[in-house]
Amino acid sequence: MTFDSPHQVRSTNTDGQRPMRSDPVGSLIGCSPAMDEVRDAIERLAGCDFTVLVTGESGTGKEVVARMLHARSRRRAGPFIAVSGAALVDSLLEAELFGIEDRTATGVQGRPGKFELAEGGTFFLDEVADLSRRAQAALLRVLQDVTVERVGGHRTRRVDTRVIVATNQPLADLVARRRFRADLFYRLSGVEIILPPLRAHPSDVRELAEYFLKVHSGEHLRLATSTLGALTAYDWPGNVRELERVLQRAIAWSGSVEIQPDALPAHIYRNDEVTRSTPANESLRAWAADYVHTVLERCGGNKTLACRRLAISFHTLQSYLAEQQKPPTQSHRKLAA
Repeated sequence: MTFDSPHQVRSTNTDGQRPMRSDPVGSLIGCSPAMDEVRDAIERLAGCDFTVLVTGESGTGKEVVARMLHARSRRRAGPFIAVSGAALVDSLLEAELFGIEDRTATGVQGRPGKFELAEGGTFFLDEVADLSRRAQAALLRVLQDVTVERVGGHRTRRVDTRVIVATNQPLADLVARRRFRADLFYRLSGVEIILPPLRAHPSDVRELAEYFLKVHSGEHLRLATSTLGALTAYDWPGNVRELERVLQRAIAWSGSVEIQPDALPAHIYRNDEVTRSTPANESLRAWAADYVHTVLERCGGNKTLACRRLAISFHTLQSYLAEQQKPPTQSHRKLAA
């Protein structure tokens, strides 16, 4: 999940497989069913003013989704104001969110808060699970009354602002552990977009990797087959953000136009057993068959999941599995000798 150009793009992968799908403004790269579900949810919710909760692991692109909701809404001409809940200090909370009146204290100049700055647009609060109890109460008050009162003020101001919040922690679990207000949870939950981790849609790794290569290096670099295999086999605990940083490192360390596995961090390169153990005399077809079998093992023998991870058809998977069962040819015996 990442930003793309402000124009809609549909390009075809070099091998003629499924078209790479992206969208205007903020983009979701990938054409897996998981990404299609997220796009559908964005299109459904962009036209309304409901508060939206975006849930997903760190690095999955929650702010990208928030910006897409804003860009497709009637508020698109208004401001998009983003705030991190983890960065809000309790002592400055009200002034930061709701603003402060002139002469509240000596030398203090009045200024609007973040909610007022988002007037006519969208207020995006990231990491809502990290809010203190005091901050949670303040947010609940705004969501209930749609009004703010500046520090030192004596009147409330109605705000015309859409609110989108995001979390990388399951709020229901936090409520059960009494770390998050139940009344705020019920106010936020219900209208929700859930972003899947990258490991849940590995077929999109290739498109994401090619996109980042293009963004950071232009058109002159490409991934070796073994490098792509290592990237696809990795679980990506840091999700798309981690993938982008890994590709930046690979670009910096690559000594040729084709990025080899040794340009990847060791924990990713060594994670792919096939790239480390392929004999020098093995054919490309035999290597691919070995790799397909390895991925199938990692999928617990689930052929449907293996096809999805490898982005190949069931028929192709079967042909590679049959290839691995063949005895070595005469030419292979001579090479081995």
